Amino acid sequence: MSSFLQTFLDPKKNWFAAQHMKTLSKRLRKYGLRYDDLHDPYYDLDVKEALNRLPREIVDARNQRLKRAMDLSMKHEYLPENLQAMQTPFRSYLQEMLDLVKREKAEREALGALPFYQRTIP
Repeated sequence: MSSFLQTFLDPKKNWFAAQHMKTLSKRLRKYGLRYDDLHDPYYDLDVKEALNRLPREIVDARNQRLKRAMDLSMKHEYLPENLQAMQTPFRSYLQEMLDLVKREKAEREALGALPFYQRTIP
């Protein structure tokens, strides 16, 4: 990325980016979600592969957070204030593994190997 774009998107240097991050943090805390929970494994096969490589406890915790958020949304409620204060919406658990999967995919493409996974029509 260009240095201008990095400066523009950095919440430490751009007031608008900081406000966006603050608003997003509030919304994620209301439902007890993390930012990495928003990645959709059905849309991006790299995310699906990264989730398959993570330990089972982390994937189970992710699924539990998503179920709780859907339940709260259907009831038109939010988490209690004391639980919202305990949430860590930008604590990443998926990004490192996702970066690894994308690097492996790029390496396979550079070497001319077959894709590790392909989308199939059921």
